[in-house]
Amino acid sequence: MALTSLLGRPLNVVNVGLELFAEELEREGVTVVHVDWRPPAGAPDIAAQLARLDE
Repeated sequence: MALTSLLGRPLNVVNVGLELFAEELEREGVTVVHVDWRPPAGAPDIAAQLARLDE
């Protein structure tokens, strides 16, 4: 199923964090704005969980 048929019109996406998600959407022809977000300093538990997602 094409993404445009899901909602009946083209998608425009703001991706926050993992660039991999933005790249996959772009491969499908979706317009994506990627925000290079990082967890705040002093939050090593959050950073470790996000790093696992990026693997």
